[in-house]
Amino acid sequence: MDYRRTGSSMERNDGYEELFTIGRGAYGTVYKARDRNTGKIVALKKVLVPLTDDGIPKNTLREISLLKQLDTYEHPNIVRLFDICHGQQKERELIMFLVFEHVDQDLALYIEKNANRGGFSTITIRNMAREILNGVDFLHTNRIVHRDLKPQNLLVTHDGHIKLADFGLAKTYDFEMQLTSVVVTLWYRAPEVLLGLSYATPVDIWSVGCIIAELYKLSALFCGTSEGDQLNKIFKILGKPPRNEWPKENVAVRYESFEVVDPIGISHLIPNLCTTGKDLVLSMLKFDPNKRITALEALNHTYFTEEPINT
Repeated sequence: MDYRRTGSSMERNDGYEELFTIGRGAYGTVYKARDRNTGKIVALKKVLVPLTDDGIPKNTLREISLLKQLDTYEHPNIVRLFDICHGQQKERELIMFLVFEHVDQDLALYIEKNANRGGFSTITIRNMAREILNGVDFLHTNRIVHRDLKPQNLLVTHDGHIKLADFGLAKTYDFEMQLTSVVVTLWYRAPEVLLGLSYATPVDIWSVGCIIAELYKLSALFCGTSEGDQLNKIFKILGKPPRNEWPKENVAVRYESFEVVDPIGISHLIPNLCTTGKDLVLSMLKFDPNKRITALEALNHTYFTEEPINT
């Protein structure tokens, strides 16, 4: 396959050579590819952009500009965006490829590998949690809500550093793919998303709380099979929120639908979670998004400032 580049090299025909499919996720297919000019291995993410009578929509151009601008910072915990290419035009849609740095594994695979070796040390979890929050804080500072943070969207480099992926254009545009072959996980979604309410940056904080808990537990914290079941799993562990925190808007699920008498609690499920770690996770898993800690506040939490724990 041959992809044309955008920008100054837009009409060049060298492009990228597709090697094989890396995988499919909630937003579509990602390919491993080689830059024909340099031989560098990259990751290509395929996007279908709907065209208007005037061509590419202005909001798409704005998002492309923002992504390129963010990459100039070369943030260590954000996957690098090397290029944006366009392919064929199909009727009223344009195929675009986002060219990212290639990282061999995601956090889901990394957790699975280490689960077989007894899990992570506290100091390793702390370092990974800090890097995740650094990336999230960078996105939020630049007014970007990731919306789909989960282990599959966090990449782990060969030396164990974390890079956030799958943000930007991915949140707006669909990919050309077999949607029926994709299982969209609910496990890291905040309650306001599950209830179909409006949301902002706190949805990412909820997801990070779930991920940090998973780094200790070595399996997902809340494993629901539907929006209602996911909420039920959350309440069974954390407890049902007080009635005055239940949204006033019309939501499909009623407050009375959930009966939780004696919640399990985080400490019971994750006995190896230290006291400050528990406090941090619970500050992220507040039902009311307005009560959740911010990424910057989390980075200043005692969990990251106390003496290192090597167990």
